Amino acid sequence: MTTSQELLLPGTRRALLHRIAVAQAEGRAPSLVAAVVRDGRAVWHGSRTSVDGHGPDENVQYRIGSITKTFTAVLVLRLRDEGLLDLGDPLEKHLPGTDAGEATIAELLAHTAGLAAEAPGPWWERTPGALRPELSDVLGAQPFLHPAGRRHHYSNPGYTLLGALVEKVRGASWEEVLRREVLEPLGLDRTSAHPSAPHAGGWAVHPWADVMLPEPTEDLGRMAAAGQLWSTTGDLAKFAAFLANGDDRVLSAETVREMRTPAAPAEAADVVDGATYGLGMQIQHRDGRLLVGHSGSLPGFLANLTISVADDVAAVVLANCTSGPVLSAVGADLVRIVADAEPRFPEPWRPLPEVDPDVLELAGQWYWGTHVFALRLTSDGGVSMGPLSGGGRRSRFRANGDGTWTGLEGYYAGELLRAVRRLDGSVSHLDLGSFVFTREPYDEGAPVPGGVDPEGWRGIG
Repeated sequence: MTTSQELLLPGTRRALLHRIAVAQAEGRAPSLVAAVVRDGRAVWHGSRTSVDGHGPDENVQYRIGSITKTFTAVLVLRLRDEGLLDLGDPLEKHLPGTDAGEATIAELLAHTAGLAAEAPGPWWERTPGALRPELSDVLGAQPFLHPAGRRHHYSNPGYTLLGALVEKVRGASWEEVLRREVLEPLGLDRTSAHPSAPHAGGWAVHPWADVMLPEPTEDLGRMAAAGQLWSTTGDLAKFAAFLANGDDRVLSAETVREMRTPAAPAEAADVVDGATYGLGMQIQHRDGRLLVGHSGSLPGFLANLTISVADDVAAVVLANCTSGPVLSAVGADLVRIVADAEPRFPEPWRPLPEVDPDVLELAGQWYWGTHVFALRLTSDGGVSMGPLSGGGRRSRFRANGDGTWTGLEGYYAGELLRAVRRLDGSVSHLDLGSFVFTREPYDEGAPVPGGVDPEGWRGIG
């Protein structure tokens, strides 16, 4: 009932299988299939099923619901990277006449446009897409429920608009663009808009009895970009590796990193849960780990893709039931099991191939007032700056090639760091976004804002 590769320790493989066995049994799922990714490739596949005999493997399709949104976000960011649009553009600039044109592309990607969560009319996931042939049928008479940019409000119609945007700019159907620009380059030949054998059937399990009811499988029509896709653990394992590392045939590592960066204001409950949203990706802090990915559900199916970039471990979990196992918890547990039992080896330390003496001179201890900071040279040719101990503002900085650096994260993201030198060439101080860092606390020889008391340091006497 399970298949696995000899790429993990036996104890780790058993722990993974035990976790999905518990999830399938306690969640009463007709079947559940999972995969773990490490070092950019699938290293374990497992499944549990209520049917005697051969269980589903990494080639059996399940419907993946809203994981589709991450695929759609990839298409939109490809358009941005090609210079065909800007994330700050209002939708109206590229897709006029939608009655939601004031929403920006970034807001749609991050679910912050203020649009309704669902399409009006009957439950769209269990009715034919032909009932909503136009975007106006998806949006309804009042598309907006909240002011744009003020809160994260998940919106399926928002991703329908993004799918229509892709079609408008590319001049082809969303399905065709996805196949040509993402599925084929990444080798995802078992991911499709419609089921292709072998595939699982979708079931509803009665909440109070161990009986099942088949769920309808509808073509979502206009809503396809929000949840249409079918896929396998094998294909989603490849997709997880792409979302962690990028692939220049589809999106660069820098752009997929942007997708994984928080882009939405968190609700109070989200702050408590440690959850937020990026550009087509869910982000969660769980058990001391930063996890990114996406969950999905449609009648008859549940899906989850979870990635810990820091651990270089990802998990995919699919089930064919409308409700039951909490797959986000299962995915997080599979990542934890591997990361804790077999932590990744750090890259070997290697000295820098060369170093600029003027930069090396800046390394070491600096003071912002009485706060002690350390500047270090990094292996990528930049520098890092942060408190010598404890918490506080810290950032990595990218070299600009002119003796200055630009902050990459945290409080100093986008801020300019430069060394200010005296006429004789010696370093007076560091200027970081107007903050003065000196070699001694309130160095009398540096231009400390507000000046330094001429009587100097003293005790109480």
